[in-house]
Amino acid sequence: MNQTSCIQEESQIVGKHVYGNLYGCDVSQINDESALKNLVIDAAKIANMTIWDTVAWKFGGPKGGVSVIALILESHIAIHTWNEFQYATVDVFTCGEKSDPQKAFQYIVSKLNPKSVTKHFADRSS
Repeated sequence: MNQTSCIQEESQIVGKHVYGNLYGCDVSQINDESALKNLVIDAAKIANMTIWDTVAWKFGGPKGGVSVIALILESHIAIHTWNEFQYATVDVFTCGEKSDPQKAFQYIVSKLNPKSVTKHFADRSS
């Protein structure tokens, strides 16, 4: 293997990562464990991802929040919420060539309808 092929291999994109912060969320939406779990499942389908398993749980009592994680064959989708701050984080990572993490992220944002969003994108390379 020559040096050029090593450089090409090292810079190969192996995943796409979209993540962000949602501010000013409706507490009734971000505190609904079942609805958030269904939201992640729907987002995975829209983004052409294959769900392996989903887990959701509440934490921290009435002022706490909810975490939902979907393990997908291509990687993961996660939502974490903080009711007391009307705040949520969304993390979508995929190494699937046919899946689109942007679609999953946008779908989640559209359903949670925050007052403002910061969104980041990263290519994960080998």
